[in-house]
Amino acid sequence: MGGLKIALGSDHGGFELKEKIKKYLEERGISYHDFGTYNQESVDYPDFALQVAEAVRAGQYDRGILVCGTGIGVSIAANKVPGVRAALCHDVFSAKASREHNDANILTLGQRVVGPGLALEIVRVWLESEFTGGRHERRVRKITSIEQKYNL
Repeated sequence: MGGLKIALGSDHGGFELKEKIKKYLEERGISYHDFGTYNQESVDYPDFALQVAEAVRAGQYDRGILVCGTGIGVSIAANKVPGVRAALCHDVFSAKASREHNDANILTLGQRVVGPGLALEIVRVWLESEFTGGRHERRVRKITSIEQKYNL
């Protein structure tokens, strides 16, 4: 897990949780880049979701973590980038399944939905979980083919 490189971002509604996640990553020696925002002034979540999603898609980072008030907005925005599989997780089971079954490369969280203790446990499980392949590989390929269908 320590070898992972994480792209991290939030809007103002997820800033506090993002700062806690940064500390968590630092304590574990996990490399990250904070794409912002850097304070609680109102900003537009698609701007940060796009930066993180493009960095993950380009292979500059292994995975990404995005936080907004609900986690919904950043998830929708990040999933517009081909090759991104952003999963909104509010529980540990979903976090584990999103990696093992869906090969999710971006985790999205809602600061106003999940408390910081649970959020950090979700991050831990998500970072430790790996894609299991097998029958799930076929399904992930089908997701990729849907993206390709609409990329003109």
